[in-house]
Parts: sequence; C-alpha cells; structure tokens
Amino acid sequence: MGNHRWIRAARRRDRDLLRDRLDLPPVLAVLDAHRRLRGPYTAAGTLMRLIGQDALKRLPELGPGHNIEILTSTPELAHLVPPAWTTLEWSAGEGERTRFYSRLHTLNIANGLAEFLRDYLRALGGGPRTLVIENLHEADATDQEFAAVLLRRRDLGGLTVVAGTGTAPIADPPGELVISLARILETCAERVDAPAAEVPDAPAPDARAYVDGDGTSDDPRLLEAYERLAPAERARLHDERAAELTGRGEFSLLLGAVPYHAEHGGDPSGAGLAALRTAMDHCQGIGLYQAAAELGLRGRAIVDRSCQEELWWHFTNATSTVLASLGRADESLALYDEARAATDDPAIQMELAYGTAMLYARHYPEPRRDYQRARAWMNMSIAIGSLLPDPRKRAFHSVFGHNGLALVEVRQKRAQEALRLLEEGIARLNRELAPHEHVLHRAVLRYNRAQVLGAMGRLEESLDDYSAVVALDPDFPEHHFNVGNILRRLHREEEAIAAYERALRLSPPFPEAYYNLGDARLELGDVQGALRDFGYTIELDPAHVDARVNRAGLLYELGETDAAWQDVTAGLDLAPANVHLLCLKGQLLAERGEVEAGLRALSAALRHDGHLAEAWALRGVLAYRSGDPAGALRDLDRAAELSDAPEIRFNRAVVHQESGRYASAAADYEAVLAATGDEESGERLDACLAALRQGPADLPA
Repeated sequence: MGNHRWIRAARRRDRDLLRDRLDLPPVLAVLDAHRRLRGPYTAAGTLMRLIGQDALKRLPELGPGHNIEILTSTPELAHLVPPAWTTLEWSAGEGERTRFYSRLHTLNIANGLAEFLRDYLRALGGGPRTLVIENLHEADATDQEFAAVLLRRRDLGGLTVVAGTGTAPIADPPGELVISLARILETCAERVDAPAAEVPDAPAPDARAYVDGDGTSDDPRLLEAYERLAPAERARLHDERAAELTGRGEFSLLLGAVPYHAEHGGDPSGAGLAALRTAMDHCQGIGLYQAAAELGLRGRAIVDRSCQEELWWHFTNATSTVLASLGRADESLALYDEARAATDDPAIQMELAYGTAMLYARHYPEPRRDYQRARAWMNMSIAIGSLLPDPRKRAFHSVFGHNGLALVEVRQKRAQEALRLLEEGIARLNRELAPHEHVLHRAVLRYNRAQVLGAMGRLEESLDDYSAVVALDPDFPEHHFNVGNILRRLHREEEAIAAYERALRLSPPFPEAYYNLGDARLELGDVQGALRDFGYTIELDPAHVDARVNRAGLLYELGETDAAWQDVTAGLDLAPANVHLLCLKGQLLAERGEVEAGLRALSAALRHDGHLAEAWALRGVLAYRSGDPAGALRDLDRAAELSDAPEIRFNRAVVHQESGRYASAAADYEAVLAATGDEESGERLDACLAALRQGPADLPA
C-alpha cells in the first residue's frame, strides 16, 4: 500500500508545483478528473486509454473478465473486448426496459477497474508507482468512487495515489451515499496544503483558451477574459469546439465536453438538448445515475414545455427515475407533482401514479415508506390502465400495475396475496399476448414470483422460476446470484458455488457474492477457501461486518488470535453492538488473562441480545474460571434453556461435577454422550456415577 498524498490548493498550477517537489515513485499517469471533459469516468477512462491496449496485450484474459468495467468507463476500447450488454434486456424491444442497476453498481465497477490496474502493475513487474488524479473536487461521482477505492485498497502493491483538490471541503454526491471520498482522503492520505505561488506577469490571456480547455480552467484571468466576450462570440466558440470534439469520434466526449459546449452554443434548445439527451439516456441505461441526474436537470433548465412537450416529458420522466434510484425521492416526487399538474394525458398520468407508488413502497428509506399511499397510487395507475382502448396494452399495464401492487403486499408481509397477483398476471399475459410479445416483462414477473416463493420457503418452486429466467436471460449476473442463494438454502453448496462463480464472471466484483462463496465453502469444510473469500469481501467493502465476524471466528479457531483481534476491533468500530464480535472479544480477552474485561464484553453482548445462548455460555465459563461457580451455573442454566448444544451441557456438567452435584452432572453427561459419543463425557459420566454410589446425592447449589 503506497504512501498516499492529498494536495490541496485553490489552483491546479500550485498543486502541480508542490507535487513536483515531492519525493514520489515513478509516475504511471497524471489524470484530470474534471467531469466537464468526459463526464463519468473522465479520469478512469483516461487511465484505461493509456494502459488498456498494453494491459490486454500482456494479459488477454482481462478483456472478458472486465468487459463491463472497460466498456462502461472507456467505450473507445469496445473493439478490444467482448460485448457487455447482451442480455435479454438489451435485445428487448422499445419500451421493454424494466430493470435498472443498483446504486452500488458503480462502486463495483470501481473495484473491477482497481483489479485491472492491480493485475497490470504486476505484469509490469511490480515496484512502486505513482498515479496522480487531479481536480477530484470537480469529478463525477464515478471518479470520486474510483479514487476512493484506490486509496483504501491494500492489494495494489506499491501504488501511491496523489489526489489533487481545491481548498474547500469536498462535497459528497447528493442522495444515499455509497462511499465518501472526503472521508477516505482524511483517513488514507497525508494532507499537504500547497502555498499560492505568485502569478507571473503575462500578456492578457486569449478567451478562446478557456473554451478550448472545455471550461475547466481555474485561472481567474482566463475566466474573466471569457466572460468579457460578447454572447454571440462566446456561443460561436462553443459551437466550433463542439463540432471539433464531435468529429473525433470518441464517444466519451459526448458525455462531458460536447453537451457542455452545445448547451452554451448558439442553439441550446436544439443542439444543446439533443446532446444532453444522448448523454443522459446513455448514462441512465448503464447505471451512471449521478451523471444522468445532473444531465437531466440541466436539460430541464433549458427545455420549453410549451413548445417541446415530448422532450420536456422525456427529461422529466428520466430525471425523476434516476433521482429515485439515487435515494433522492423527495426531488423525484416534486418532479412527479409538477408533471401531474402539467398534463391531462391518461398514459402519462398512469406512469406518474406508478412511479409515485414506487417511491412510497421502495425508494424512500424505511422510516418514511408509506404502503397505504403506495397502494392508493398503484390502484390509480391500474384504474387508468384498465381504460386503455388497445386490449393488449390494457392487459399489459393491468398486469404490471398488479406486479407493483405485489411489491406492496410483500412489504406488508402478505406473501400469499403477492403470489396470487403474480400468478394471475403471468396467466393473463400468456393468455392474451402472443409468445413473442413482452418477453422481458414476462421474465420479470417470473423473477418476482421466484422471490416471493423463496420468501415463503417454497425453495424448489423458487429455484424452478429462477432457472427458467436464467435460461431466458443467461448473461444477467443477478439471476445466477439468486440461484446460488436458493441452492445454499437447499444445502446444495457445490452447485451454489458454481452459480456464484458464474455471477462473478458476468459482473464486476461485488462483496455479497464473495461473502456467500465463503459461507458455502465453509459448509463444505474448505476453511482456507472461506478465509480467502471473506478476506476479499473485506477488501471490496471494509465495512462488511458479517465478513469480519466470520473471518475473525475462523482465525480464532485456527489459533491466529492476533489477526482475529484485528478483525474484532475493526468490526466493533463499525458495529459496536454486534453481539458475535462482543462474544469473540470476551473470549480473546479471557485468553489474554483479562477475565474481568472479558466478562464485561460478554455482559455487553447480553444487554444487546438477552437470548444469545453463546454469550450466556461463555460468560458462565469465565465466571467459573474467576471462582464464581454459582454465577457460572446461573449463566449456563440460561444458556441451556436457549440451546441444547452439547458443549453448553458439557460445560455445565463440569461445573456441577466440580461442585459435587454428581446427579446433575451425570444427567448432562448422558445427554452429551447420547448426542455426540464424546469419550471424555463417557469417562466423566462413569466418575459421577461412581461418586453417587459412594456418597450422598447432590449438594445444594
């Protein structure tokens, strides 16, 4: 792990001057992350254009393994890797898109790009390198995630990241936060504030340079010269620059500089909106929601509803959808309300009602969800859809309205009613539509039925539905992940492992797949494989508490107590009330001879969960070791009430035996012997029975 630096200054020139004076490893690349250049993945895409061809020549397997990451960040490399989006969804007809990526998708892509860079650096022979990422305070959320991942990962060899920002606090992207670059910089990089250098005397700058720099310069003289231009001249320069960049044929320019220039050129409501729409639709389609939201809001600021109604609705609908996906539900609702007041079109009102229902059922955080309102809006959508004149459209919208209603039923714990709605919808589409119509939508219904069946414990039926969806849509990783989850619940671990590995081959790396792999391997007795998978889960997501719990437990069992302690302390920093980590902390403290501290940790666990048999049992053992047999028995009795685990009864039997209560000890030993055949229990049972034959019954506790 490199010695990362965070250089702050108001102007990039000052940051560059300071960086040149630092003692840094050889520079791999200097990247500008300003989102006006190429929009999302401006920096990451620049890096991939610099190293991608050489990396794929040295390591051809990186192409198929990271095609989604490469094509999402760097569409100019499309000719070097297999296509990424070949699923049923992307081959479906117009209007059939119903599935959208999780907001975690871009974080997974960032981790995939980090893997690509890691393997490339190894192929170069290793050794320390420096990667400079400038203008991170102006970066799209995707590049902020990419930089944060590089800063926090520990498996990138000697890579030193130098992050350049302004002096103001770095703003996190609005919405539900996945990862905070500001926090990562504070904890993972050494901050260096660059002094402001004197500005040398120079001729007045040419305003064209500001436009040719795509509006990214922080030179106040250049900005002032640009602002002094007559509006018509400014627009002309922007139009010329937009034409020049478009002529390069590099698609990523259409996501940043081209729409910027087009909306500031001579035809913002024509060429500007067209450029913004192209960029917004692309970003929405591949899960780059923060960029799509920004582009959509910029488009809405230009579009004139009175004469561009279709375009206004397109920007409004797309923007509200991506805002909802980002957890910005209030902003989304405001757009829905505005649209409702602006139109009497029944089809639009139907879509607005459906979208509003989804806000209340899915997109608001749990404390603010309102299933009654969701149900009311969904019924409104269904009612409007039932009046459509076209019978096929009427059937389709009715079924998918009831599909949305099924989600509400699931959230309100009425799985049977949700199942009824889904099965009736599947039957109706099969009855009223031709087999080739709405294939994707029918797959979605079956997928949703699989989820409901799984929640109801009808695992074989759920697996049948998931398998049918996989057959229709074999390239979508989430389907394989869900198949793996059901197979694990059916105790078919080897098949589950194959499903998870298939999901990972089709997807950027994501923590839950590795975590579930680790659990499945552990069930099969593959401790080292499980440790590896839990470890990589933590590499991808250091805040994954369950992976910390499982790895710490395995390390403890293997006698690696120092490593176990590191996971316990790191996990408790994240989740101070985690009872499993508190239990393990108690054990580790006791082994260090800190019995009182161990007892306090176990007592804390029991304050959080008084039904945790493990904590009662461990506290009983420690109480016995500290010379409190009566307290030990109280805790072990409570543990035995909660669990019939043989080890609990064995430990209680030992306390009984050592305290002279041979009949009680014998009863526990007999139970352990019957359950496990444990030889020591048999020997101790014989000793207790012999003692009973020679003396009185149990002494009082």
